[in-house]
Amino acid sequence: MPPSPGLVAILAYDGLCTFEFGIAVEVFGLARPEFDFPWYRHAIAAVDPGPMRATGGIQVLADGGLELLAEARTIIIPGWRDRHAPIPEELLSALRQAHARGARLLSICSGVFVLAASGLLDGRGATTHWRYAAELAERFPAIAVDPDVLYVDAGQLITSAGSAAGIDACLHLVARDFGTGIANAVARRLVMSPQRTGGQAQFIPSPVSATPRSDLSRIMQWARERLHEPLEVRDLASEAAMSERTFLRRFTEASGQSPKAWLQHERLARARELLESTQHNTDQIAQRCGYRTVESFRVAFRSVVGVPPSVYRERFGREKADAAGPSMH
Repeated sequence: MPPSPGLVAILAYDGLCTFEFGIAVEVFGLARPEFDFPWYRHAIAAVDPGPMRATGGIQVLADGGLELLAEARTIIIPGWRDRHAPIPEELLSALRQAHARGARLLSICSGVFVLAASGLLDGRGATTHWRYAAELAERFPAIAVDPDVLYVDAGQLITSAGSAAGIDACLHLVARDFGTGIANAVARRLVMSPQRTGGQAQFIPSPVSATPRSDLSRIMQWARERLHEPLEVRDLASEAAMSERTFLRRFTEASGQSPKAWLQHERLARARELLESTQHNTDQIAQRCGYRTVESFRVAFRSVVGVPPSVYRERFGREKADAAGPSMH
């Protein structure tokens, strides 16, 4: 575990998006007595002179101004008051300086327009709410806008789609800092499913389907219990008593991702749990997660998680931390 994940500065501004702001406070600002290691410190950084008005008639008083961004390891931009509203140059300058010294910047929904105006997203991928994606791409052609995903992790810059996708992006950052197990523990306290993968579709139409969602849940659970087997889409389709083509269409309509992508996500989630909580070697974990070869497991893990399995275990492995004895805080 890192000794401390540092300060999270959450921007507040006149016209504040209340829900997006609440997401950031919920994930990074609450005390976590269930954890025996330092959690995030957080502060509210005012963009405008206070008190600031938020959606719903709330007034917000901040802990300080933009000077707080100079101390922050992470900065959250919870939406923006209007996509066409001018953005103070003082804010853009502070964000550029924070980025230059290594801070992570995360935007929720329309907050991406602030990052876009700073120029920091030029030449990088980003997303926003599907309603605003075309406008973002038109106004900022140097950004590779993906309108179909929940969030995009470009290293120091994380952009997320509509409001609820901000929860997934924030949990993704928690997973980067503490591992999947801790991120899922936060999700449980939020009474929500584990953090969704960024590549999942933003907009999932309600399908008219002969197969109820409860049956899809049964197939998912059936597959989770057999992740050690080299399952293919045809195996899931057979268990659902459908043709592969029909199953592929209905699964994608209902879940927002293909069965193959879902299986990959589940396998890698299981692998991260095993790396964090057991001393199984890489060959054993690859086998338990249904990979045909350890090399294919390493390639998939590094491609999605960003680091090799050995580095992930070094960073987040509980067994090693327990063996080292209690940490000093």
